[in-house]
Amino acid sequence: MHKTTTISTKNFFEKASKENIISTERKNILLKISETIAEEHTKNKQVNLNFICTHNSRRSQLGQVWAFYAAEYFNLNINAFSGGTEVTAFFKNTVKTLQSVGFNFQLADFSHQNPKYLISFENSKKSILGFSKLFDDAENIEPFIAITTCNNADENCPFIPTASHRFHLPFVDPKASDGTEKQHETYLKTNSQIAAEIHFIFTEIKNKLNF
Repeated sequence: MHKTTTISTKNFFEKASKENIISTERKNILLKISETIAEEHTKNKQVNLNFICTHNSRRSQLGQVWAFYAAEYFNLNINAFSGGTEVTAFFKNTVKTLQSVGFNFQLADFSHQNPKYLISFENSKKSILGFSKLFDDAENIEPFIAITTCNNADENCPFIPTASHRFHLPFVDPKASDGTEKQHETYLKTNSQIAAEIHFIFTEIKNKLNF
């Protein structure tokens, strides 16, 4: 049955990159991240990214899913992971906003506290496993480049001894909208911003690698 309730992931990704305005200050951070990833890719022919936030339930999950998508979209050998300093759950509103833009979630392991999902998209060659976990979980392959996404001060983010590089890329937490009329709109806005910035990073990586 053809889905009419979702839009194409590809269209959302490309539209987000055009509609979101990224400030010069923010671009400077994104450029530093892309330069480091490109250098690692040239040296090792592969890069592991780990998006980290306290609860690994919203922003870090969005970062992982969009980096997973971007790696295939740009044909780059980049693995995407996520984690936190506490284990909670891949929050239902985060799942819903990703489903609304074409991602497919298949329940891999049911748990009321922390279900695991196989996440894919139309014509994807592979899937990723999505669930809340610690940043140093065995699922997160080392060495990795850590990207912290909490919107508190950089110095309040966790020390990550296993990271080859660490960048602070904060996003406003959509949690404040939970249970309100603005919930869908707020999550979609965060979803779009993260998609746009991942698009920017991966475009720069592709350009730097010249292929």
